[in-house]
Amino acid sequence: MVNFKVSRVESAPIEGQKPGTSGLRKKVKVFTQPHYLHNFVQSTFNALSADKVKGATLVVSGDGRYYSKDAIQIIIKMAAANGVRRVWVGQNGLLSTPAVSAVIRERVGADGSKASGAFILTASHNPGGPNEDFGIKYNMENGGPAPEGITDKIYENTKTIKEYLIAEGLPDVDISVVGVTKFEGPEGQFDVDVFDSANDYVKLMKSIFDFQSIQKLVASPQFSFCYDALHGVAGAYAKRIFVEELGAQESSLLNCVPKEDFGGGHPDPNLTYAKELVARMGLGKSQAEHEPPEFGAAADGDADRNMVLGKRFFVTPSDSVAIIAANAVQSIPYFSSGLKGVARSMPTSAALDVVAKHLNLKFFEVPTGWKFFGNLMDAGMCSVCGEESFGTGSDHIREKDGIWAVLAWLSILAYKNKENLGGGKLVTVEDIVRQHWATYGRHYYTRYDYENVDAGAAKELMAHLVKLQSTLADVNDIVKGIRSDVSKVANADEFEYKDPVDGSISKHQGVRYLFEDGSRLVFRLSGTGSEGATIRLYIEQYEKDSSKIGRDSQEALAPLVDVALKLSKMQEFTGRSAPTVIT
Repeated sequence: MVNFKVSRVESAPIEGQKPGTSGLRKKVKVFTQPHYLHNFVQSTFNALSADKVKGATLVVSGDGRYYSKDAIQIIIKMAAANGVRRVWVGQNGLLSTPAVSAVIRERVGADGSKASGAFILTASHNPGGPNEDFGIKYNMENGGPAPEGITDKIYENTKTIKEYLIAEGLPDVDISVVGVTKFEGPEGQFDVDVFDSANDYVKLMKSIFDFQSIQKLVASPQFSFCYDALHGVAGAYAKRIFVEELGAQESSLLNCVPKEDFGGGHPDPNLTYAKELVARMGLGKSQAEHEPPEFGAAADGDADRNMVLGKRFFVTPSDSVAIIAANAVQSIPYFSSGLKGVARSMPTSAALDVVAKHLNLKFFEVPTGWKFFGNLMDAGMCSVCGEESFGTGSDHIREKDGIWAVLAWLSILAYKNKENLGGGKLVTVEDIVRQHWATYGRHYYTRYDYENVDAGAAKELMAHLVKLQSTLADVNDIVKGIRSDVSKVANADEFEYKDPVDGSISKHQGVRYLFEDGSRLVFRLSGTGSEGATIRLYIEQYEKDSSKIGRDSQEALAPLVDVALKLSKMQEFTGRSAPTVIT
């Protein structure tokens, strides 16, 4: 057994280590500076209560992006030095963000141990590679992201840090081989347990969904599907679940080998970046060579986001969560006794609100950030939730879950087609969505992202929008001057949330303009980029008239887009004549 000593290494604060909604994200070259990662990890240990560190079990894994393997070895050595009893690592350092949450909540070690938290190494949907992004975040014992109370404490610690602890003489652990490596330190034994990345997660999925009914759908000659992991960590689960468990053809899987640089692509599951899947599903600019599959889906780098497609048909994430909520009780065994409530992030379309009202469900509108859903779930108030940025989930864990969302859609398709698989006409993804619109109305919806905008200009634009709100009469004069065919603004505010569970208040969560006909404009600064500022503009038009729900989305939204860009003076403030990405 290898013995190690604990060293105290002198350090000093490094600017800019404030974690955002999903931890700390920077370029790899920032993280590889001397002491940079060490300072943040030590500041996290110092922010946690002693019982969450001394003698505790921690999970350390991530999406496999460049620098992950080095970072895992550093965190193992620092955990040992800080008195952690054992570290669990997914084989090859791979664990999706939802799987980490599941492991914290569900896994029991051979010695009866349970994890009290995790370092997740991911920058989610941001690109990877030596010149791209890296990220780290801490999740708590409930499996959810650290709350603001903890992230604020971590940040304060980064501003005063003088030293960090690291285990000298602790060799690197081979994380490619499953097994336990034991060490001895000043405070006793320290173990590193490398375990199969998929087992716990697959077991959890099988307890939620009826895999047999999905197998019947997948086996039907009328049904075909395609899953694109964008070379992210979802590839570590795709073969196990879709091929081995559900019987899909291996040719159904695209880009399912995890790569440190995501194959040079951008692992963000949207119509812009999931080019290969979009083409295969018949949504590309050129005609597909073959008949597209009936169902397609993609994941982001850490597999917590999802995109759902039908044949030549895109399902907006806002519609997706509403459709899952509307069909969950009938088609997913986990929800057979009913939903406790539903929730969405503020910028997400109000499609879920309409379902909640119709089904008499508790409904919550929260700021962007999964921890707000986690609070509601821990209190037993919410079963299904989602956000427009391709995140959907439920209370089975405390993170959004991309593969769960795909299995939810396959379950709905299996349920709707249970009488048709012998040769009747298949109920398609598009049929399900159009039927939903006919019942609940349609929320035409789009998001404009302006990435890497000058941070000062972005703040000025937001301040301008807040100032405008002081007199609605003036706002409506401006709106009418831009487009006379747009409804009046009924209300405008800066979104503020009072958590019904812990009473905490989150301010400045986005600027909203709410129109009399149920339409909305929302402007938000995003916290997920690694440099500059990202302005997100959300545009939503509600249509109840069933004769008008089949229009092209961009055409239906054109008047509101015009109002949004001119009202905000977007080009004037940012110098941008067009967004970086339109979703």
